[in-house]
Amino acid sequence: MTSTPDRSAPDRAPLRHSGGTPSAAAEVPRLSFLDRWLPAWILLAMAAGLLLGRLVPGLDEALDSLKVGNVSLPIALGLLVMMYPVLAKVRYDETARITADRRLMGLSILLNWVVGPALMFVLAWIFLADLPEYRTGLIIVGLARCIAMVLIWNDLACGDREAAAVLVAVNSVFQVLAFGLLGWFYLQVLPGWLGLETTTAGFSFWAIVASVLVFLGIPLLAGFLTRLIGERARGRQWYEDTFLPKIGPWALYGLLFTIVLLFALQGEAITTRPWDVARIALPLLAYFVVMFGGSLLAAKAAGFDYARSATVAFTAAGNNFELAIAVAIGTFGVTSGQALAGVVGPLIEVPVLVALVYVSMWAGRCLFPADPTVPRRVSR
Repeated sequence: MTSTPDRSAPDRAPLRHSGGTPSAAAEVPRLSFLDRWLPAWILLAMAAGLLLGRLVPGLDEALDSLKVGNVSLPIALGLLVMMYPVLAKVRYDETARITADRRLMGLSILLNWVVGPALMFVLAWIFLADLPEYRTGLIIVGLARCIAMVLIWNDLACGDREAAAVLVAVNSVFQVLAFGLLGWFYLQVLPGWLGLETTTAGFSFWAIVASVLVFLGIPLLAGFLTRLIGERARGRQWYEDTFLPKIGPWALYGLLFTIVLLFALQGEAITTRPWDVARIALPLLAYFVVMFGGSLLAAKAAGFDYARSATVAFTAAGNNFELAIAVAIGTFGVTSGQALAGVVGPLIEVPVLVALVYVSMWAGRCLFPADPTVPRRVSR
């Protein structure tokens, strides 16, 4: 994004290392007009998608028809445009250091693949016990760990960019290996053990593989090759000071485009069933707040600095609603209650996580008072 806090600049690199000794506290750089009004642009994109879905007959079916297998081509395009600039910023030579941190990897895997799905399962049954379609859709959202937009939220909150990229890659691998198995467990096995109603879970392993490869694999490879070739050809200073600012705004454009499409898919259902949307929204709101706050405190208790604690919190709290929607539509249909629950996910997640960016920076000053990676102020 245009002026997202750029800790990849050479003079700010020490702030990216846990245990470093920078000479000055981290500072949130001057934000551009686009970035300062990010919440407004997101809300406008939601409204535009809802209006399109409501006013253009057959738009959801037309958008859903543009796919290869279970991968929606318009949504894939938006995600590729959104993720490429962020992944092109990552210093990939930092990944070996990050994966060697067993505490970081272990805590992230625990929060993402044990705590997160279990919490969403509990909340879905507490709030939606009488609405099985919405309950199933919510559980699917809980199983889809964030591999896309978390990179943007983490960047805005001055989290550790390299750590976020590695954790996102770990989440993508786990989604390929574990999504179908966890879906079967939380929709079939666990409810049966507890004497609850079970749900048929007809997930396709290869559909999940294709979704992850498209939504993460392509932009990750493109970002890696861009940095590798760019630095070899022109040097790191040119790459980070000249090239990255030019492609940065496209992350926001891709994000807004994706949001418009997602909300257009079920615009009519959202606007005609507001009480249902509210029922779905309550457990989602509780989930994001509990997961973020609990993860931030858990990371601090584990001894991480602010930057890595914020990264752990955002990667644990966020969900890959694009994948959840694709699975729900492919399994239950574009007009199903499961798909509606998936679409309500970003309706709640996007504004809540934008707010949590500011909460994170405020909490950082309270919980990490002497930490040099805490953003101290916003330059005007």
